[in-house]
Amino acid sequence: MGTEDRIIRCNQCGTRNRVPAAKLADKPICGKCRVPLPSAATGPVVVTDATFNEQITRFPGPVMLDCWAPWCGPCQQMAPVLNQLAAAYAGVVKIAKLNVDQNPQVSSQFNVLSVPTLLFFNGGRLVNTVPGAAPKQEMERHLNTLAGGN
Repeated sequence: MGTEDRIIRCNQCGTRNRVPAAKLADKPICGKCRVPLPSAATGPVVVTDATFNEQITRFPGPVMLDCWAPWCGPCQQMAPVLNQLAAAYAGVVKIAKLNVDQNPQVSSQFNVLSVPTLLFFNGGRLVNTVPGAAPKQEMERHLNTLAGGN
């Protein structure tokens, strides 16, 4: 693998695709399912009660799910950081958001009692929970642990 190559995990099927840096701007597609691969412009994936199983439980790779609410000040402060992390970890770790006010089923299932709460999954299985607003460095530490576990 060249030093400029990047491994990008498909958000649809989980296949790891090697993409040369020169081709990143060409909107590469997954070699297996032919779906466009996530790019640096991709923000967090919006997850709902209806899409949770498809987006999180059935996803074979690592996921950080931000459980948030629109009225929560710390949640709003974390939003730009999550956008940055979604771009930085595109194709490595799926970054997702769940509005707890609109999606009580998932919130209840994982006992989310306060917002923000970060839920970390790997292979569809919950591996860690971080309640409260987390600084970027702490989120990156958890993301690097998840990404290294693959």
